[in-house]
Amino acid sequence: METAVTHGIEVRAEAFFLEERSNPDEDEFVWSYHIEIINHGSHPVRLVSRHWTITNADGASEIVEGSGVVGKQPLLESGGQFEYSSAAPLDTPSGIMVGHYMIERGAEELLQVTIPPMSLDSPYEDRAYH
Repeated sequence: METAVTHGIEVRAEAFFLEERSNPDEDEFVWSYHIEIINHGSHPVRLVSRHWTITNADGASEIVEGSGVVGKQPLLESGGQFEYSSAAPLDTPSGIMVGHYMIERGAEELLQVTIPPMSLDSPYEDRAYH
């Protein structure tokens, strides 16, 4: 599990290759990832948006951004925690995900919080796929 702390917000991230949802013969590789967000600060915060850059083994990147996560904009009280899981597909057997959340603290303070990079590795990395 990878961890990053920014502005008192801890983000833990871990990716898992999904063999059952992948089809290597068709260059379809899928990972699930699990995120834990913990507010170590003394004020409540709300996760308002996400920004991911997902890069495949060929260096091609896709930007994924939007409001909240998994349809929610969770409020984390001081000491509070929020967890969620999602998935990411690639057309190569490996890649990397990097990103950040925008977190609202108070009425007018918006903070960028780092999501630790997640390496997307599969057992098919060494195979010639192109």
